[in-house]
Amino acid sequence: MLTVRQLLVLPFAMLIAASSPAFADQQHIVSPSQLGAIVSDHIATQDADRASIAEALARPDVRDIAASMGVDVSRVAAAASTLNGADLERVANAARAVNDQLVGGASTVVISTTTIIIILLLIILLVVALK
Repeated sequence: MLTVRQLLVLPFAMLIAASSPAFADQQHIVSPSQLGAIVSDHIATQDADRASIAEALARPDVRDIAASMGVDVSRVAAAASTLNGADLERVANAARAVNDQLVGGASTVVISTTTIIIILLLIILLVVALK
């Protein structure tokens, strides 16, 4: 029994020693530079979304409507800075709609602008309340 054990130990030890470094230098499907580019694009998109939300919340019209509703804009802005994923995208799209409609001081879309602002504030408040 001792000789069988001695005969098997040497081949098993050689297999273990040879298997580890043999596959260490395989090429990955996605290169590290591609991963870095994807991550930086994602971060840039999130930063742009947060900037559009901050721009919408900084508008005097939005601040006036929020004040009339009893909403603290600084609290909403702090909550918006913590958003991510689908919530961030949804709120940013609403903020962009507000920003686009209010460019140049357009006053002919008061009702729809007010509606969009209210929806934006409600979405942010719901997200904060659910977390």
